[in-house]
Amino acid sequence: MGVKAPCGNAAHSHSMSTASRRRAYTGPIVFSYGFRPFFLGGAIWAAITAPLWVWSYLAGDGWLSREWHIHEMLFGALAAIVAGFLTTAVPNWTGRMPVIGAPLAGLFGLWAAGRTVMLAPGLSPMVIGAVDSAFLIVFAAVIWREVLAGRNWRNLPVCVLVSVMAVGNVVFHLRPVFWDTDVAWRVGLAAIALLIALIGGRIVPSFTNNWLKAQGQAPSARPESRFDHLVLLATAGALAAWLASPASLMAGSAMATVGALNLVRLARWRGWLTLKEPLVWILHVGYGWLALALGLLGLGVFVPGVPPTLGVHALTVGAVGVMTLAVMTRASRGHTGRALAADRSVQAIYLLINLAALLRVSAAAGSLNPALLSASVIAWSLAFGLFAFTHVPMLTRPRPMVARQA
Repeated sequence: MGVKAPCGNAAHSHSMSTASRRRAYTGPIVFSYGFRPFFLGGAIWAAITAPLWVWSYLAGDGWLSREWHIHEMLFGALAAIVAGFLTTAVPNWTGRMPVIGAPLAGLFGLWAAGRTVMLAPGLSPMVIGAVDSAFLIVFAAVIWREVLAGRNWRNLPVCVLVSVMAVGNVVFHLRPVFWDTDVAWRVGLAAIALLIALIGGRIVPSFTNNWLKAQGQAPSARPESRFDHLVLLATAGALAAWLASPASLMAGSAMATVGALNLVRLARWRGWLTLKEPLVWILHVGYGWLALALGLLGLGVFVPGVPPTLGVHALTVGAVGVMTLAVMTRASRGHTGRALAADRSVQAIYLLINLAALLRVSAAAGSLNPALLSASVIAWSLAFGLFAFTHVPMLTRPRPMVARQA
């Protein structure tokens, strides 16, 4: 992904300098790459927050509100995973030195501080908002700096979407004054949906073709083309309409249309050819959840039996849950020298997160069934908890001296 590195001696010298600086790092391994602390922290928080809220909801004690649940899943756990991916990917796009060591620890500390104040009793809303908003604001500034300094114009949309997430978080904390909660979480969800569409449209066909080549087969996934660009623009427009007026006929029509278009886009990547390798086909499944979610959000305007929460949870638990774990498992292996193949624990993670999505959508299809809701949360927490448990050695220990080939 990203623009090509400059050619010639200058590029070679820069690459050698970056590699030398990385080798010179002698601090804690967990802060040697952005994916290490943020994937681990995000997975643990995702595994904890969902059952905490359901326990409070079913007990009826009001300890944790619906607003807290929405915020911590979207601007807490998910924001950490996005940070882990981008702090690792952006240096590859720009050729610049990644954020490591003390700056990375400081960025992670801002995220952890936000999680603390969101649970701490007795703090004023102003203090909570200021502390919690700091992470995404600083993170967006870091991504803007790196992309602009690297003259990596292709990824300016990524900077914009991270900034939109930061704005959504600020809106959430200002909702008693200016907005309601729904606007805040729709802003965040729209940004995440577009990030999945944008980044997924690059990595899914690329990784698919790489795997097919390794199997001695001809690359069959259609690479990024004008059609993909048109689908992305249409998806952005539909999400903008959904933000402005989610129950309008215009928004419903637009979302249903882009849901279908994204399904066509997915079919062009020929994911059925990769069924032998879960580490690849899970990316197709994650993108399929995105297309389904967009379509359900559109159909919810026209079809009485399709409540809006159906599309919302197909997006949050389905598209977001599946795609984040797909990327986390692959990136953790690729960047720590492991074979790019799914072992039994990874296959269990994929099974659990898809089960969680199916159960949560089923629970949203009618009245909120406590049994289905609880089962979904258990599967969700097991998926992220299993990732954290099985990936601790990868994320906290040095890369093996000899990398195993896929």
